[in-house]
Amino acid sequence: QVQLVESGGGLVQPGGSLKLSCAASGFSLDNYAMGWFRQAPGKEREGVACINARGRDTFYQDSVEARFTISRDDAKNTAYLQMNGLKSEDAAIYYCAKAPYNKCTGYGPQQYDRWGQGTQVAVSS
Repeated sequence: QVQLVESGGGLVQPGGSLKLSCAASGFSLDNYAMGWFRQAPGKEREGVACINARGRDTFYQDSVEARFTISRDDAKNTAYLQMNGLKSEDAAIYYCAKAPYNKCTGYGPQQYDRWGQGTQVAVSS
């Protein structure tokens, strides 16, 4: 069964850090770009970061640039999102998604063909 499962969400104080994981099963991540998205209450889902196959290139939404780092470990079939300097506006449900291509082509939902169920990130003092 093809599946993506996120983990690592939780409650953190402003300025804190979390590392999200996205474990794939039923297929190999090796040849595919991976993206992270988030959706806050009352807002549309937005792309946060994307990493090409083999991790050769990474891309970030402007608001998370320099604070978030996307990475992958193909040997573990897992993608990651390290989030530092968290702000209240980062609070959302975070989703990972697999692209059908080896390169990031944008953040349109139609550009990804597999999604995880999401993990909640809350930022509050």
